[in-house]
Amino acid sequence: MKTRNLKNMFGLRSLTIVAAIAVSMAFVSCEKENDDYIPQSEFSEDSALKAGKALPPGDASIAAIAIDAGFSELVGALFYVDEELETELVDMFLNGTDQYTVFAPTNDAFMALYDALGVESISDLPADLVLNVLLYHVTDGRRAANSVVPKKNPRTIETLLEGATFKVDKDLKIWAVGNTANLVPDFVNISASNGIIHVIDAVILPIE
Repeated sequence: MKTRNLKNMFGLRSLTIVAAIAVSMAFVSCEKENDDYIPQSEFSEDSALKAGKALPPGDASIAAIAIDAGFSELVGALFYVDEELETELVDMFLNGTDQYTVFAPTNDAFMALYDALGVESISDLPADLVLNVLLYHVTDGRRAANSVVPKKNPRTIETLLEGATFKVDKDLKIWAVGNTANLVPDFVNISASNGIIHVIDAVILPIE
C-alpha cells in the first residue's frame, strides 16, 4: 500500500486512543533526498556532521535487515498491523522500491513501553494505535545522520503520520510530541536497498 493511501486511510483517527494511554506513561525515555554518508560513529561538528561521500544503497531491504538484526518487536509490530488492518507494511519495507528512513526502536525500547502500559506484547494494543506509532518512526527518502542531526538548532523531521513531526537536537536527542528518545551512535546510517535505518533507544509517541 502506498504511503499516500496509508495517510488518507488512517490519518490521525486513533490519536485519541494514544492520548488515553500516554497519560498513564510518563515513560522513560521532507522531502526525498540523497544525503551524505558519515563514516564515523562518534558525532561532533568537526567529524560526523561533515559531508562525506553519498551513502550507497545496501543489498538487503529495511525489513530484511530488521529481521536479520534481531529487531523482533519492531518486526512483530509490522506483522501485527498487517494482519489486523491489511496495510501491507511488511511488503512495503521488504520488497518496495520507494526510499524511507526508519528510526528503529530496540527490543528493550519496546519492553519499556509494554512495562509502562502494563501489557505483555504489541498485540495487546489496538492495531490502529500501533499503526500510527509505526508511521511516526518513518520519514520519506534516504536521510543519513548528517541530514537528521543538526549542527546547532534542532531539526524538524516530518513523518509518515500525517501532520506529525519530531525534532532532533545536536546531542542526538529526539524530542517527540509525547516523549523523548536518543539515537544510538554506533547504529546509525545502516544502509538498506530501500532506505536507511537509525537505531533509537525508546519508542517515540506522536501525542502529548
